[in-house]
Amino acid sequence: MREFRNWAGNQSATPAEIRTPSSAQEVARAVRDASASGRRVRMAGTGHSFTGVALTDGLLLRPEGLTGILETGDDWVRAAAGTPLRALNEELHRMGLALANMGDITAQTLAGAIQTGTHGTGRDVGGLADQVLELELVLADGEIVTVRRDGGSTAERDLFDAARVGLGALGVLTAVTFRVEPSFLLRSTRQPMALSEILGSLDTITAENEHLDFFWLPHTDTCLTKRNNRSPGPADPPSAFKHWLDNTFLENTLFGVLCGIGARFPGAIPRLNALSAAALSASTHTDTSYKIFTSVREVRFLEMEYAVPRERLAQALRETRDLVERRDWKITFPVEVRVTPPSDAWLSTAYGRDTAYIACHIYRPTPNPAYFEGVEEIMTRLGGRPHWGKLHTRDADYLGTVYPRFSDFLALRDRLDPDRLFANDYLDAVLGT
Repeated sequence: MREFRNWAGNQSATPAEIRTPSSAQEVARAVRDASASGRRVRMAGTGHSFTGVALTDGLLLRPEGLTGILETGDDWVRAAAGTPLRALNEELHRMGLALANMGDITAQTLAGAIQTGTHGTGRDVGGLADQVLELELVLADGEIVTVRRDGGSTAERDLFDAARVGLGALGVLTAVTFRVEPSFLLRSTRQPMALSEILGSLDTITAENEHLDFFWLPHTDTCLTKRNNRSPGPADPPSAFKHWLDNTFLENTLFGVLCGIGARFPGAIPRLNALSAAALSASTHTDTSYKIFTSVREVRFLEMEYAVPRERLAQALRETRDLVERRDWKITFPVEVRVTPPSDAWLSTAYGRDTAYIACHIYRPTPNPAYFEGVEEIMTRLGGRPHWGKLHTRDADYLGTVYPRFSDFLALRDRLDPDRLFANDYLDAVLGT
């Protein structure tokens, strides 16, 4: 037997069996076999979730055989669910196409990113699930079904809206059809700003920018803002050396060294962060959209992220800053903030409301459960919804109070998977048994 371990190294499982299906039919056969043998079954992606959402001790399906673009149209593309986002971006670019918005990690599979609610940041366009037009999935009885955004029946539309961010609880995703558009350029402007200044102008800077992302350095009043807006061109990407310097050396190699020093000498972290803040500088460049959206993350960390109503973002940030100062925690990693418009996917963290995301990270070798616990108390008090793929302690009782369609999702799950073939310990906690 082989162990499955996630990217961060904090989740692992040893399944009884592993299969690598290469078609929806092979997935259906695996699901029927699991049912007949009394085993649970899960399809894992590339392990970029920090929770146990993909784990199973039963039959684990691997995604490597379900890859590639299957079909294309003028404004849509259908791809196998195990395709990594990186490969999809590159293939779309070759065809002169692009996704309208995406997150910054490209190692995820399409299914893994959609099922856990990967969102990115956007004023007008939501996360990946909001760009989905059609899903193909295998249900617990082995049936292969296709559901569409414009489905003809209420039952089909309900399954579509529930399954887009479905946590793998309703079926195994085998193919996804995305809405796409002609390739476009983004102008990226990076600028240091004071947190106090940002807190006083949140409405303005979110309204003025198509894609706003900013990072607050704890123990300082400094943020790095990233404002990405569409540009007619021409492209002026950074040189190969500048790209290596910023994305490989500064943001990964040197940052990893600073994290290592902070782990050994925690008292030095405020000074290290102050030095990092002083070194930040403004920059601009224009490049292909997916190259602006995405980034490289090599330093291993643990992450908790909460989605709060947009109007409560400033309060959430102030309380988080005050808590860190009051408790005297030494935090190396920046706190990241993003925004999205409302979503209509039932379990999207942005369902039904303009949303802001606050993500807290900790260097993997030095976990700090108290930090996450303290921030989580703030976020839940403000009606926050935890990212499904990132660390949290919320259960079905709490989640039912912040998701208007939560009971509808559970009822649909009861109908489609009454024997909990697709369940695991994580789903038992967040959805109930």
